[in-house]
Amino acid sequence: MSDCLFCRIVGGDLPSDKLFEDDLLFAFRDVQPMAPVHILIVPKEHIATLNDTTLDDQPLLGHMLMTARDLAADEGVGESGYRLALNCNQEGGQTVYHLHLHLLAGRQLTHLR
Repeated sequence: MSDCLFCRIVGGDLPSDKLFEDDLLFAFRDVQPMAPVHILIVPKEHIATLNDTTLDDQPLLGHMLMTARDLAADEGVGESGYRLALNCNQEGGQTVYHLHLHLLAGRQLTHLR
């Protein structure tokens, strides 16, 4: 989708600090980080929200989680701890409508209540 920010990043039309890429995923540092380590893990295929996934997407979703685990280890925060967040729709805090997983780490994160 030509108007999707993350599709443009994945396609190389916009610059990014790329950390990982394979046939299914693209991971890069967030330009407005909420923690010292803030990585976005996005599928190359445009999927707007988690609500738009199907059972066929289970391997992709699992791959996103395993990639996050590996990136946390690569960043040196695997053992100290990290948070994964996947926002869905407006009230869930989603601002870019391309499925993405946030990896946040590098400081003590507050407890969710």
